[in-house]
Amino acid sequence: MAFNSVPEHAAEFGLIAGPSGPHSSRTMTLEDVRQIFDALPEDAEFADYHRVVVDENLLGKSTDSNRKGTLRRLRELYSLDKSVPLFRVFRSLWDLDESGQPLLAILIAYARDPLLRSTATTVLETPDGMELMRQLVCSSIDDFTNGRMGESTIDKVARNTSSSWSQSGHLVGRVRKVRTQVDATPVTVTFALLLGYVMGLRGKKLLSSEFMRLLDAAEDIALARAIDARRLGLISLREAQDIFDVGFGALLTERELRIANGTN
Repeated sequence: MAFNSVPEHAAEFGLIAGPSGPHSSRTMTLEDVRQIFDALPEDAEFADYHRVVVDENLLGKSTDSNRKGTLRRLRELYSLDKSVPLFRVFRSLWDLDESGQPLLAILIAYARDPLLRSTATTVLETPDGMELMRQLVCSSIDDFTNGRMGESTIDKVARNTSSSWSQSGHLVGRVRKVRTQVDATPVTVTFALLLGYVMGLRGKKLLSSEFMRLLDAAEDIALARAIDARRLGLISLREAQDIFDVGFGALLTERELRIANGTN
């Protein structure tokens, strides 16, 4: 079940709830993000993103209006602001795991776009190797928006969200979208653990959160990858039969830790 509200501290961290989201107009545009991050350092300011997307037209858009619109939608989905803890951590993990970049992107998009979240259960519960039923995707969007969207808008959102799930690796195929399993990595599990933690989960509940489900990671796989993440110095972890205590001091500043814990 995808979350439909966020605690105040989670919103401050960068997670978003609401009646709509960026997938009403576009996909998560993974290749655009890769191009931009390749062109800018990890500590880039929003002004730098504006420069490369709008002024220098890095993404090759045909008009100034298209360039500005692209930047606006990227900002809605990813933030592009290092003062937002969610984006800063996302950006810091990006270069550590090239193979995991599609899953990092779907995790942050899921955290910030309610429309994408509304389709997650339909996609994730489609058996491996089976075709995703488009009507089920449309129905999940219609249910989420309580009938506020017209049929053509729902169809556009269905196309955009299905494209994003394809970019993340959860679906394959151009016309027939077929479910395929993705592979969790220590870096992507780290991000999923953090997102669950910010939403108030603790202990072993973090290993079965909705964020971990996005990685197709059963609890034993999630635990194994978390132990690998500890070895890489990404998290601290105390783990035993009845204990699973994770810490994010290696990733977060003191201020960000307070936000994540709701004590800021």
